[in-house]
Amino acid sequence: MKGQLGDMMARHARVGRLEWIGLRDARYDPVEVVQSVEVTTAGLLGDHGRVGKRAVTLIQAEHLPVIAALSNLSEIQPEVLRRNLLVSGLNLLALRKGLLRLGDVILEIEGPCPPCSRMEKALGPGGYNAMRGHGGWYASVMQCGVLQVGDAVEPASP
Repeated sequence: MKGQLGDMMARHARVGRLEWIGLRDARYDPVEVVQSVEVTTAGLLGDHGRVGKRAVTLIQAEHLPVIAALSNLSEIQPEVLRRNLLVSGLNLLALRKGLLRLGDVILEIEGPCPPCSRMEKALGPGGYNAMRGHGGWYASVMQCGVLQVGDAVEPASP
C-alpha cells in the first residue's frame, strides 16, 4: 500500500506553466512585471530575495479567483499579491519539501508563504484572511538559470 501512495503522490495530471514574473528591488517597492529573469542562489536578479529558504515566492494562478471571491472582488492581478512567480496547472501544495523544475531552474518548495498585513490595504477589509491558505509558497534555489514566462513547470527528480 505504501508504494501505491508514494506513486500517487508523485503523479500529477499535467505539466504546469510559468504565467507571470514579478520583481521588487526592496520589500515595499512596487512590483515590476518582467518576461524573463536570471535566477541565482539569492533568488531572482533584481528582486530583494536572499539566499536560503525564502529566496523565491510562488503562488498558484488557480488561487487568484479564490482570493478575489473571498475579498469580494471581481478579480485580482498577480502584482497585488506581491509574489515572484505565478504558476498554473500544478498543485504546489503537493510539492512541499519537493523539487520543482521551471525551465532549467530547480527550486525546493520549503513552506507556505503567509500573507502580510499589507493585504488588508491591497485587497480591502478581510484581505489578510482571504489569502490565508492561498498565499503561496517560498522556495530555495537548487539550480540557477533563466526563467521565462511560458516555461514548463513540473516536479524534478532529486
